[in-house]
Amino acid sequence: MHWRIGRSAWIVPAIYAVFAVAIGIALPRLEYGLPFDLSSDVSSASAIAIYSVVATGTMTLLAIVFSMTFVMVQFSATVYSPRLVLWLSENPLISHALGINTGAFLYSLCAIAWVDRNNVQGVSLTGAVVAMVWLLASIGAFIALIKRIAALQVNRMLAFTGDQGRKVIAALYASDRPSSENGHETSVDGPPSQVVVHHGRPRVVQAIDASKLLKLACCANARIDVAVAVGDAVIESTPLVLVHGTGHAIAERALRDAIHVGDQRTFEQDPQYAIRLLVDIAIRALSPAINDPTTAVQALDEIGDLLLRLGRTSLATAPLHDAAGAVRVTIPVPTWDDFLRLAFDEICAYGASSIQVMRRMNALLSALLRALPDSRRAALGCWQHRLEGVINRSFVDLDARRDALARDPQGLGVSRRSAA
Repeated sequence: MHWRIGRSAWIVPAIYAVFAVAIGIALPRLEYGLPFDLSSDVSSASAIAIYSVVATGTMTLLAIVFSMTFVMVQFSATVYSPRLVLWLSENPLISHALGINTGAFLYSLCAIAWVDRNNVQGVSLTGAVVAMVWLLASIGAFIALIKRIAALQVNRMLAFTGDQGRKVIAALYASDRPSSENGHETSVDGPPSQVVVHHGRPRVVQAIDASKLLKLACCANARIDVAVAVGDAVIESTPLVLVHGTGHAIAERALRDAIHVGDQRTFEQDPQYAIRLLVDIAIRALSPAINDPTTAVQALDEIGDLLLRLGRTSLATAPLHDAAGAVRVTIPVPTWDDFLRLAFDEICAYGASSIQVMRRMNALLSALLRALPDSRRAALGCWQHRLEGVINRSFVDLDARRDALARDPQGLGVSRRSAA
């Protein structure tokens, strides 16, 4: 998925444009070459007027589509997070809407050129039908794009981001993945025999092809240690891969191709990215310029669901072993503590003065403590103790402090002071 981002924005409209010009040129030639007549009773003047209206109308719709796209980008960058801009602006619906309107405009121009060409009487019936189909498709795309604007509602944006996180968690931490406790360590004494570093401008690690690295390590009887994690930024000379215990070098191109880098993080193998976006939305809502703690509470709802799913998995996707059980590939992956720090640290800091946010965080930690296994509860207990300390420092008034310590899943709804 990571390599496709950024291409559909211009490829899809270009395909529509080429297709429209092609049928605009080829269709009249094919129709006039047929032995039977497919012309309509519409006069040439009326046909020119119809095609002109279609061309000018679709061009107007095209301008509106562009305007709506810019509004979506600006709104999402200002209200939510700049990191969500790419996912909204490159939605397939936007590309197809631009392509359909561009195609309708170009086809209408080509159709006008064939009216009264070589003093041929009559207007192509097929051409008129195609023009009407283009026009109806343009109107349909415009209506669909208007409905897409509704996705900018905060609850839908939070749900979209949460859905991406749930997908990657289900794919990355599948129950049939091997556990990191299986197998034995191979010796890695001494410096690595081969180091692959990044060259070029700063990029972000978007995905790691673990199966390809495992195959390379097994073929070379070596151990490959990946030095970067998904989501890390790499600059010039940043080590990507360390190879140990091989008598011959593995092809550097093959090692480099297993580490997919790009301009920004993606959801593909990065469960932290979804939480990062949700936290961004929450702390932006808590800024003095916006002052919207309810949005932060809604973000915590999605964050809590992701943490619940993560807490029920082993979080062990690496290292990878060969058939004999020897460790061949190690990949750094986030721990349970890493996820909790990402989810709570900034929201706890920026929302320390909000009773609503503190109550929701307290309820969320209590719910996770009840629902997750014992191996996850120690870290959650530390965060609950830390949250109480933040509340005690932030609220001097005893009544306000008591209110903030209540456990309320709505933030300011029904408190559960006596909840376990």
